[in-house]
Amino acid sequence: MKEFFKYVFATIVGIFVFFVVAGIFGVMSVVGMVASSQATQNVEDNSVLVVNLSGSIDEQGQDDIMGKLTGNYMPSTGLNDILAAVKKAKDNEKVKGIYLEAGALSAGLATLQEIRSALEAFRKSGKWIVAYGDSYSQGAYYLASVANKVYLNPQGMVDWHGLGSQPMFYKDLMAKFGVKYQIVKVGTFKSATEIYTEDHMSEANRLQTKLYIDGVWKNVCNAVSKSRGISIDSLNMYADEYAGFQPAELLKKRKMVDELMYADKVKTAVKKLLKLGEDETVPQISVADMLNAKGGKEEGDVIAVYYAYGSVVQTDESSIASGGGHCIAASTVCKDLEDLKNDDGVKAVVIRVNSGGGDAYASEQIWHQVSELKAKKPVVISMGDYAASGAYYLSAPASWIVAQPNTLTGSIGIFAAIPDVSGLVTQKLGVKFDEVKTNRNATFGNVMARPFNAEETAMLQAYVNRGYALFRKRVADGRKLPVESVEKIAQGRVWIGGDALKIKLVDQLGGLDDAVKKAAQLAKIKDFYTLEYPAPLSWTDQLFGSMSGGNYLDEQLRMTLGDLYEPFCMMRTLDKREALQARLPYIMNIK
Repeated sequence: MKEFFKYVFATIVGIFVFFVVAGIFGVMSVVGMVASSQATQNVEDNSVLVVNLSGSIDEQGQDDIMGKLTGNYMPSTGLNDILAAVKKAKDNEKVKGIYLEAGALSAGLATLQEIRSALEAFRKSGKWIVAYGDSYSQGAYYLASVANKVYLNPQGMVDWHGLGSQPMFYKDLMAKFGVKYQIVKVGTFKSATEIYTEDHMSEANRLQTKLYIDGVWKNVCNAVSKSRGISIDSLNMYADEYAGFQPAELLKKRKMVDELMYADKVKTAVKKLLKLGEDETVPQISVADMLNAKGGKEEGDVIAVYYAYGSVVQTDESSIASGGGHCIAASTVCKDLEDLKNDDGVKAVVIRVNSGGGDAYASEQIWHQVSELKAKKPVVISMGDYAASGAYYLSAPASWIVAQPNTLTGSIGIFAAIPDVSGLVTQKLGVKFDEVKTNRNATFGNVMARPFNAEETAMLQAYVNRGYALFRKRVADGRKLPVESVEKIAQGRVWIGGDALKIKLVDQLGGLDDAVKKAAQLAKIKDFYTLEYPAPLSWTDQLFGSMSGGNYLDEQLRMTLGDLYEPFCMMRTLDKREALQARLPYIMNIK
């Protein structure tokens, strides 16, 4: 028996030592990978920057530490990384050109416009751009059309079809479960509630959506027409015919692409541009390596670039367990902006906003902190794909607002969407309620027992009206406009960036770089560099976040549900959100 316990104890000790050693090697591996990814890269002469135009593009890039450990490496591509790499390559004399590797690209149209502007600046510097794809999604082709040469696989396709919006409606689905939504709102164009109460678009929503997609499509066609030398009428004709189903030879004849060739032949074309022999290798550098290359000065004053993207909420909901996706959490953002206000080394702040809005109360809290920050130093808003409703609310007090022509903004309106689940609970599940109360409205808000009565609805409407009046005043004060003028452009209506400039909702059309330059001008500084906030997740945060399981479940649901993921998250957490909402329809579904 004594020997038995001795062997058992030795086995336990051995297992313990094994896990300790494995853990040490695991940590060493992670540290080694992190160190190697941050190592300074040397750029060879005659280098080509390779930009992969496939997958999704986030506002900020994030390395995938767990992916490196598990072999499923899936880093998120950041707009900030692409813009910085292209700009750095433009200024690096050893980088001669850019190779765009096209595919199925998923990104907002303002994001694509931002990248395209950076590529145009690269080409105007005298360097070349070559694009190749086995197939081009419409967004990828919009970017690739700026290249000197656009190559396509002989059996490839260009998905050129125009823009369309197909919003989804859940009223009948919810009715099958005995659930209805009680809606109180202000704004004829405030259409976010329609997905719960209608089975088609209202005329007001149809009008604003049509104006938006027509305006964006016009911008896309103008850009492609200018780069490719194809008339806008022809581009629309090709879209009507659905170019994706046309033979590659016809696409070449129509000048949508320059040549048809397989991937290995593109290398030969690139070598000719670099004046390399057939047996020589093309020096390639990735976006990540370009960022770590030598060059770029960090001298002078600091302009902070603060990224705020996702749904506006009061507290963090970074995984499916609390709502899904990246968010603009007021509790965190307000603290960060206060720190930037008190940091004397930061001379100006650019807030990069990409959001369709969210909780009205959270937007008000961030509005206050932006106002406090502005009182001490210049604040410039750079708008991405969306900066609407609650996201416009928090942007309104800034010193200056910059938007892309394709940005969707405005949507000055408020609503409350309260689910009435009494049909499910009392009729389908057979639960009965009784009550005893001291006052008439003591049981107000118990949506499991009954829907709102007329008096309760009137009280909620008055509450929403006050929220709308405050929102409208915040915009009027921030934009230095009469309240009456704001009312004419409010009512929940969305505006494309170019139109928003005309009605003074924004001050300038342009991208993040333009916003930074304006911030420097307002701060009266010449020598400056930018620092990004908040910092990407550290490898330890990623490690412990993945161990909790939330991030993994979130990604699996994204892949499984596709377009249904975000509506699912919104409905799942509707009871956890503030009553007052200032947001767009949760998913515009524009393709």
